[in-house]
Amino acid sequence: MPTSFTVVPVDDGRKSAQEDTDDSNVLKEEDEETEGDGNPRESIPFFHNTEDEKGNLYDGKNMALFEEEMDSNPMVSSLLSKLANYTNLTQGVREHEEADEDEGAKKKKVKSPQMGTFIGVYLPCLQNILGVILFLRMTWIVGTAGILEAFIIVSMCCTCTMLTAISMSAIATNGVVPAGGSYYMISRSLGPEFGGAVGLCFYLGTTFAGAMYILGTIEILLTYIVPNAAIFKTDDKELQAEAMLNNMRVYGTCCLALMSLVVFVGVKYVNKLALVFLAAVVLSILAIYAGVIKTIFEPPVFPVCLLGNRTLQNHNFDKCLKTEIINNVTMTTKLWSLFCKGPELNASCNEYFSINNVTEIQGIPGLTSGVISENMWSSYGPAGMLVEKSVASEESIDTSQDVLMPYVVNDITTFFTLLVGIYFPSVTGIMAGSNRSGDLRDAQRSIPIGTILAIATTTIIYLSCVVFFGACIEGVVLRDKFGDSVKGNLVIGTLSWPSPWVIVIGSFFSCCGAGLQSLTGAPRLLQAIARDGIVPFLEVFGHGKANGEPTWALLLTAFICESGILIASLDAVAPILSMFFLMCYLFVNLACALQTLLKTPNWRPRFKYYHWTLSFLGMSLCLALMFISSWHYALVAMLIAGCIYKYIEYRGAEKEWGDGIRGLSLNAARYALIRLEESPPHTKNWRPQLLVLLNLDSEFTVKHPRLLSFTTQLKAGKGLTIVGSVLEGTFLTKEAEAKRAEQNIKSVMAAEKTKGFCHVVASSNLRDGISHLIQSAGLGGMKHNCVLMAWPGSWRQSNDPQSWKSFIETIRETTAAHQALLVAKNVDSFPHQERLTEGTIDVWWIVHDGGMLMLLPFLLRQHKVWRKCKMRIFTVAQMDDNSIQMKKDLQMFLYHLRLNAEVEVVEMHESDISAFTYEKTLVMEQRSQMLKQMQLSRTEREREIQSITDESRSSIRRKNRTSSVHSSGVHNQSSQLDDDNPDEAQLIHDRNTASHSAINDKADATPDRVHMTWTREKFLTERNRNREANASMTVRDLFNMKPKQSNVRCMHTAVKLNEVVRCKSQDAHLVLLNMPGPPKNRDGDENYMEFLEVMMEGLNRVLLVRGGGREVITIYS
Repeated sequence: MPTSFTVVPVDDGRKSAQEDTDDSNVLKEEDEETEGDGNPRESIPFFHNTEDEKGNLYDGKNMALFEEEMDSNPMVSSLLSKLANYTNLTQGVREHEEADEDEGAKKKKVKSPQMGTFIGVYLPCLQNILGVILFLRMTWIVGTAGILEAFIIVSMCCTCTMLTAISMSAIATNGVVPAGGSYYMISRSLGPEFGGAVGLCFYLGTTFAGAMYILGTIEILLTYIVPNAAIFKTDDKELQAEAMLNNMRVYGTCCLALMSLVVFVGVKYVNKLALVFLAAVVLSILAIYAGVIKTIFEPPVFPVCLLGNRTLQNHNFDKCLKTEIINNVTMTTKLWSLFCKGPELNASCNEYFSINNVTEIQGIPGLTSGVISENMWSSYGPAGMLVEKSVASEESIDTSQDVLMPYVVNDITTFFTLLVGIYFPSVTGIMAGSNRSGDLRDAQRSIPIGTILAIATTTIIYLSCVVFFGACIEGVVLRDKFGDSVKGNLVIGTLSWPSPWVIVIGSFFSCCGAGLQSLTGAPRLLQAIARDGIVPFLEVFGHGKANGEPTWALLLTAFICESGILIASLDAVAPILSMFFLMCYLFVNLACALQTLLKTPNWRPRFKYYHWTLSFLGMSLCLALMFISSWHYALVAMLIAGCIYKYIEYRGAEKEWGDGIRGLSLNAARYALIRLEESPPHTKNWRPQLLVLLNLDSEFTVKHPRLLSFTTQLKAGKGLTIVGSVLEGTFLTKEAEAKRAEQNIKSVMAAEKTKGFCHVVASSNLRDGISHLIQSAGLGGMKHNCVLMAWPGSWRQSNDPQSWKSFIETIRETTAAHQALLVAKNVDSFPHQERLTEGTIDVWWIVHDGGMLMLLPFLLRQHKVWRKCKMRIFTVAQMDDNSIQMKKDLQMFLYHLRLNAEVEVVEMHESDISAFTYEKTLVMEQRSQMLKQMQLSRTEREREIQSITDESRSSIRRKNRTSSVHSSGVHNQSSQLDDDNPDEAQLIHDRNTASHSAINDKADATPDRVHMTWTREKFLTERNRNREANASMTVRDLFNMKPKQSNVRCMHTAVKLNEVVRCKSQDAHLVLLNMPGPPKNRDGDENYMEFLEVMMEGLNRVLLVRGGGREVITIYS
C-alpha cells in the first residue's frame, strides 16, 4: 500500500541545505576502507559530511536539541537533498571509453543514464541468448532427438532460465545493483565464500563461452565460407576429422589473438560493432521464418542422394545416378567411381552399392509435406553410425568397407543427456541486462521486464524452430551436422530466404560479436573479484592500465580461452560451460529462496512476482540439468567451487556484506539454542563446555597463554569455549581498555588455535566480575559447564589477600552453580604444539566426582599432543578395604566404560601424625596469625592518619570562620559550637567494596569496617587498649600456641597423599587430582590454600579437578 509523507517547513533563517550539497558525492556500492575489526564499512556520503557542510547545515536554533547528534545522524532535509542529487555512475565499459577519449584531459561530466528497457535490457539479452548453438547445432539436435524430445530439452532449459530470471529480478530490484551483475548479486546475497566460488565459476563459464564462440566462428569459416582455406588436408576419410580439429586449433588461436588485441586496444570498438552484430542476429531469425513461410508455396530445391536407405555426401559428384546414357552409350558417373575400382561397367564395386539403387529426395520438402511425422522420434546412435532413412533396402554382408565410403555418419556418440549439455549454452546470456544496470534509466523496472520478455521471446523462437525444422526439413538432412548431403551448405541456411548466405554471414558475425563480448566481460568480472580482495592470489589481476582496463585479467582470460580452443570441438566445450553457468544460476535461485525464507528486514524487492517455491524449483532444475548433462563434469565443477570456497574461508579476507548465509546461520543458531533450552543434555552428550578465566597484566596481555593451548587440546576442536577476563573499574571508564584487552585475547586465541568466544567485562572489583562471568556467560542452553583457571602460584608472596580469596570464592561459586572446576598448576610448563613422547597421564581417583577424572584424560588423548601418552588410574584403599577386589572391580568398570588404562590400588595405612606434620601445621597457623596482626597494625595506622587529617581540617575550618566579616546569628552559633568542641572529628573508613564482597567478608569484620564517630580521647584509649592486647597476644600466641586438631589432621592427609603421589607419579606428563572443597568457615580459607599447596608440592604439571555434581560418563550405549 502507498505510504504518505507530510513535510513540515521549519523557518530558521537558513538557506536550503540543498545549496550546500556536493554533487560529487554519490552512493557507492562498497567502500574499500575498513573498520578496526577488518570488516568493510559501507560508505554513504550523506552520513559523512565535511566540516564546512556541517557548519552550514546546522547553524539554526530550531534543532538545537539534536545538534550534538547531527554528526552521525543527519537531518532529513540533508538526507533527501543528497538522494535527490544522486547520480548512478556507469561502472564499467563507459568509464574506460571516456578515459580513452579524454587522453589525460579533464573528464566530461557524467550524464544521467538514458537507456530504457528495450535498448538497455531486451535487445542485449536477445543478442546474448540467440547465438552459435541455434545456427550450428539446433537442426542436428532436432533430427537426433526427434521433435518430442527436442521440445522437452528446450522446455527444460528455458524453464530453468525463466525461473532464474524471476529470482534474479527479485534480487536486482532489492536495492541498487552496480555493474557487477550476477557476481555482485550472489556475493552480496550469499557471502564472500559462495560469492567468490560462484563468481570464479561464472568467470570460467564466460571464458569458455568465448572459446565456444570462437570455435563456432572458425567452423563457419572453414566449413561453409572458405573450405579451401584449411591448412591441414587429407584424402583419407579416417583422418579428416583429426585434420579438421587441427585446423580449428590453428585458426582459433589466431582468431583469439586478434580478438584479444581488439579488446586490449579499446572496448569502444566492440561497443560500436555491437549494433552490427545485433542486426545480424535479428536478420538471420527473420530469414528463417521467411524461409519457413516460403516452403508452403515453393520449397527450395536441395536434392539429397540416397543409396538404398543411406545418405551420401554430395561433394564429389553432381548427379545422383550410377550410370547415364550419353549419345545412346551407357556411361558411368562420378558416383560410380566413388564405389567402384574403375569407371568401367564391369569394374568391381562395393557390395551394398551393387545391390541397392540410387534415389534422390528433396532435402526441404516443405511445411505441408507431412515429414513432421517421420521426425517425431529420436535416432540416437554410436559414433560412425550411418545416417539412414526409414525405407526398405538390401543389406550387404560385408560392412568393413563402409567407413571408407562417402556416407553421412555420426561424428560422435549421441544420447539424450549429451544433447542437453550441448543445447544449454544457447539459453545463457540472461545476465546481460543486470550487467548493464549502471546504464539504465530505471534499473528497478527495466531489468525484470526486459529480461523476462527476452527469455519469453527466445523460448518462443526455440520452440517454434523445433517444430518448424521438424516439419520442413527431411530427417536425414537434420541429422547431417555439417550439411554434407546438401553440398556442404549450412542446414539451417537451406531453409532460409532469400539465400543460405544470409544465415551463414549472419551467424558468422553473431559468433564474432559474442566472442568479443565474452573477452570483454570476463576480464572485468575477474577484476571485480580481485578488487573485492576475497581471493588473495587473484589480487594481481585487479590492476590494469591507467584508465582501468584489466590488462592482466585479459591475459589470464586469453590463456584459459586458449585451453578451450585446444579442445577444438564445439560439442566438447559446450557441456563444460553449461556446468559453470548452471552452477551460477543455481546459486542465484538459492540466494532468492534463502532471502525470502529468512524474511530479512532488508529484503524488500520491487519485483513482487516471485516466491520461494519458484526459486527452489529453479535451483532443483539447475542441479538436475548439471547431472543430466554430464555427471562427471558436474562433480568437477562442484569440486572446483568447493576448493575455492574452502580457500576463501581459510585464507581470504573477512567480509561482512549482510549476506543470507550469515542470516541463515543466525536463524539456525537461534533454533538450535531454543531446542537446547528445552532440556539439559543427556550424559552421553556431555562434553566440557569451558569458561576459561584469564589473567591480564598491566599492558592487557595474557599472562598464561598456555592455558588456551590446554583448552584446545582438551576440547579436541569440539565444544564451546568462552574466554573471559575482568578489568577493575566501570564500563564507561574502561571501554577502550576492554576492547584492547579483547583484541589481545583474540590474537592469542588465533595463535593458540583456540576456537571460541571472547568476553571481557569491567567490574568494580575482581571478585564480582568473575562472579558475573560464571553466572551470565553463554546463551540459553549453550552455556559453560566447566571453569578452567590457573593456580595462583604467587599467593604466598602477595601482599593483597584478595588474590587468593577471589580464587577460593570462585571455587565456592562454581560449586553453587553446579559447574565443574579445573585448576592447572605450573600451566606455563604445559605442552604447546609439540607432541609428547611416550609417557603417562596419571589419574588419582580419591572421591567420585561424576567421572570427570576419567573422561578428561580420554579427551586429551584425542589430541595429537597427548596421543602417545598412556592412562593410569590410581585409587586409594583404606585399612578396611579389600585391595585385590577393588582392583578387579575398577578394571571391570573401566572395561564397561570402554577406556584403556592401567589400574593400581594404593594402600594408605593408618599412621601416627609425624612431628613434621605437626610442625608444618604450627608454622601455617603462626603465619596466618602474623598476617592478621600485620593487617591490624596497618588498620591502626590508617585510622591515625585519618584522625590527624580530620583534626587539621577542623582547625582550618575554625580559622576561616573566625576571619569572616559576616556576623549573622546562625554563623556565630556555629562558630561557638566549633570552639566548644575543638577535638571532635569524624573518622569514616570505608573500603568502598561491593555488596558481594561485604557479605563474603562478614566473618572477617574488624573495626576498620565499622562506621563510627571518634573523638581524640576515644581514639587514644582504643589505641592503647589494642596495643596492650596485641602485645600480650603476640607473646602468648606466637610462641606458646598449639595448632588446632582439625588443621593437623588435614595437613596429615595432604602430606601423606603428596608422598604417595610423588612416589608413583613423579615422572608423569600430567597428574589429575581430586580437588577438595573449601571450608564452610571462611576463617580457614588461608589454611585451605596451604593444604592444596602441600598436596601438589614437588609435582610438575598438575590438574586439580572438582566435579559439578552430575554424572558425565556412562557405561550404557
